[in-house]
Parts: sequence; structure tokens; C-alpha cells
Amino acid sequence: MNFKFNKALVTGGAGFIGSHLVDALISEGCEVRVIDDLSTGSLSNIERIREHIIFYQGDIRDQELLMQAAADCDIIFHQAAVVSVPQTVVNPVESATINAMGTLYVLEAARKNNVKRVVIAGSCAVYGDDPELPKHENMNPKPQSPYAVQKLAGELYARLYHDLYKLETVCLRYFNVYGPRQDPSSSYSGVMSIFMTKAAADSTPVIYGDGNQYRDFVYVKDVVRANLLAANAHKAGGKTYNIGTGKAVRINELWEMISKLAGKKIRPEYEPSRPGEIRESVADIDCAKEALGFEPEYSFENGLKETFEYYLSTELIR
Repeated sequence: MNFKFNKALVTGGAGFIGSHLVDALISEGCEVRVIDDLSTGSLSNIERIREHIIFYQGDIRDQELLMQAAADCDIIFHQAAVVSVPQTVVNPVESATINAMGTLYVLEAARKNNVKRVVIAGSCAVYGDDPELPKHENMNPKPQSPYAVQKLAGELYARLYHDLYKLETVCLRYFNVYGPRQDPSSSYSGVMSIFMTKAAADSTPVIYGDGNQYRDFVYVKDVVRANLLAANAHKAGGKTYNIGTGKAVRINELWEMISKLAGKKIRPEYEPSRPGEIRESVADIDCAKEALGFEPEYSFENGLKETFEYYLSTELIR
């Protein structure tokens, strides 16, 4: 890819998606800065390229530090967030200061530093449980959790900064991202990483609900490529795009596939659905195909295999 920006700031760059994005930017010859408070990110995620980046350990709510990190940057990739829906349900105010106000702080730092473009990590959670499928960008948002409201607020701020201040902003509504470096140790971790570690450890997983709910799982390297495409796309400013695969996998089916990879046969336990979680979700990615040239390159089977091999090779499952 002919990447047109020279200096980039990645917020949350020591995290799951952010660290993969940092890797890709460096491979494109970009000078990269990272700001991360390490609350969920880890220095181990950027250990291999530590000497090639400028790292700021701190919170995006620290506006002085954020201004320093953004100085002279051409582009900002905003990945920092409280990404757990249940955590935002438990702590709606604290998470809002990070997810909603934090995004506003990033946009303001970009405006004051004359940054050319900001690519923001959004979420499919903004669609809520609208029965219309697949989810497309013209649907009316119906957020059902503090997380979804906060992500939608970030999108609205981004559009406002594009229209009012002429800052180029692109929002990417991620569907269910999975892949290496997703931390399974937290009770708020994604279902994929939890299932991987349970299968490897021969432990019984918990499925919330009946397991027939389904998700659009998109591999982290495809998400990274979507970010790079969004950074380069000529007429993407002020727009929002779904980033998924357009294919759905039921949670029961996911556990069966992971169990098969692990060579195990373990019956899951079932508990009631958790508040704020969505029953059915799958992306319409036609807009991203047309405007960004995005199409997922990883099949679910290949992405799942690579991810499971990663968990087997780390200390996370031991």
C-alpha cells in the first residue's frame, strides 16, 4: 500500500488492535507515536518494535500529554477506549469520560495541531437490537448500553469536527474483532479469547443466553487494513463505515469450532444473557467496499486457526 502519511499517533497503541496497527504503520515506513495508559494494553504487545516508536505512557484525558503526542503528526488513529460493554454498564460515568470525552479530546488535539485526518474506532453496538439485518450505515442508531451511546457520541463529535472545523475524520464501526494479543484474563474479555483459553486448558466455558445468538467476527489484520485504507481514501472524510465480513457465526458454533481445534469435547454451561448485549449482528460492508476498497482477506477458519496457535504459544493459557 502506498501510505501517504509520514507521522502517525496511535491512541491505545499498546492494546489488542492498536498494537497490530502500529506494526503495520512501521512496515509502511511511518514514524509512529503511541499513547497508552496500559490499563488494558501491554508493553509486551509493542516490545518487538519499541525502539522504532515514541511511547507516551498516559491517559488520553491528560490533554497536555495528548497535545504533546499529537504535535506535528499527519494522522491520528484513535483506538483507546473502554471496550467492554459490561464494564460500561457497571461504570457508565467513568467509561463516558474515556469513550465520549476522550474522543472529543483527541479531536481537539488534532484540530489544534493541524492534523490532517483522524480515523476513529467505532462500534456496531450503535445499531442495538434492531431486527433489520444486515446492519447498514443508514439505519437509525438504537444504542442499548452506555458503551454504544458513548461510541455514537464519538461519531457525532467526529462529524461535527469535519463539518465545522474541516478536520478530516473517518469512523469505522468494528464488528466483533478477534485475533492474537486479545487478552483473555479479564472477566470483561471477548468471547473468542475466553473460549480459546478455556479449550486449551480443558475447562468448561460459560455461554450467556442460549448460544444461538450470532456475531460477525472479523480478523484483526483485516481491521488494520481497513484503518490504512480509511487513512488513504480520497473522499472518506466525514463518513462512517462498517468493518466486518458480512458473515455470521453463532456462539454455540464458535465453541464447537474452537473445541475441534483443541481436540476436546466439553459441554458448555449456560447462564442468563447479560444486560446490554446484542442478540444478532452481521455487517453490510458494501459502503466500505465501494469507498475504501475494503474486503476481508482472512476466512474465519484461517483467522481462528492463527489465533488459537497464538494462544497455544503464549503464557496466557498456562
